[in-house]
Amino acid sequence: MIGSIVTACLPSAQVRPLSSPRNFLLIRPGGIGDAVLLVPAILALKDMYPDARITVLAEKRNGAVFTLCPAIDEILHYDRPGELLSAIRSRYDVVIDAEQWHRLSAVVARIVSAPWSIGFATNGRKKLFSHPVPYSHDDYEADSFSHLLGPLGLMSDVPVPVSFLTVPEVARRQADKLLEVLSGNSFVTIFPGASIPERRWSEERFAAVAALLNERGVSVVAVGGGEDAAVGERILAGRRGVNLAGKTSLLETAAVIARGRLLVSGDSGVLHLAVGLGKPTVSLFGPGIVRKWAPRGPSHIVLNKGLPCSPCTKFGYTSKCSINARCMADITVDEVIQAVELVMVGRSRGEDQEGSEGKDISHDHGHD
Repeated sequence: MIGSIVTACLPSAQVRPLSSPRNFLLIRPGGIGDAVLLVPAILALKDMYPDARITVLAEKRNGAVFTLCPAIDEILHYDRPGELLSAIRSRYDVVIDAEQWHRLSAVVARIVSAPWSIGFATNGRKKLFSHPVPYSHDDYEADSFSHLLGPLGLMSDVPVPVSFLTVPEVARRQADKLLEVLSGNSFVTIFPGASIPERRWSEERFAAVAALLNERGVSVVAVGGGEDAAVGERILAGRRGVNLAGKTSLLETAAVIARGRLLVSGDSGVLHLAVGLGKPTVSLFGPGIVRKWAPRGPSHIVLNKGLPCSPCTKFGYTSKCSINARCMADITVDEVIQAVELVMVGRSRGEDQEGSEGKDISHDHGHD
């Protein structure tokens, strides 16, 4: 509401002369997944302007993601008043707002001192940018972010590397300590959490997956935040593996995922973290838009029932489900195990995951 009111009061942005930009501000409030998928565009920006200084204005909940990108020179936080004020008071050549819908970040982009401002033209926020950019729900989100570089001369989508995040050595060492209990055995990482109930798969089914993986000689490591700790304990109860949910920072979680064979997860920020680390994934989709958010490449398998009411999430909003998220409930344990086995076989054969979309096999299987 506040963003809408301020947007209406501010005058439209004007295009001012720009030559040889050297100082960029990228604004990315929101969650982990958006932050991860913005990184390939940041790397492309650095390739375009190798001597440029890149500052990111993030939030406390996603700011740590950007420490996984060495191309970024400074990370400020949108929800720390002193740091927000520092960004507003600084001078930049170009400010890029990577938020898709909400207006407050566009307001910040408008009042920051910069000849050029670039952002998505999804609503009234477009008047606040000197260079508004179209946005489509049919585009993979990493491609959408690369479109923000169009006004700077990027003429096509940025190829998303197989791996584009760099885990700091200190986080790797801590992850190794936490994983010592596995005695070097290979493991599959499971993230059982979800940002909303409609994206959650049952912990009983995650537990069944863990048990079946154990039968195949594979340990399981559960990751997540403090809110996932109890679920992780129940998933791993009596099984071979370790519950690290609530015991690691985001960087340490990344290091753990990097050590594992693959990640099993719902549509989540942790899923995108695995993609950025170049790890294979099996992902469970229901409310989310597969074309926009699902991982790409033959090392990724997407389970999606494709119900007539799915997807139902748009610009981060999901309405309350009247059929108890059947799109998620209909995904079976057998489907997940078969997908895990397919991914592990493909990985052992050294399949190249770059340049194609993730495989969707869910429609080839029956229901419980």
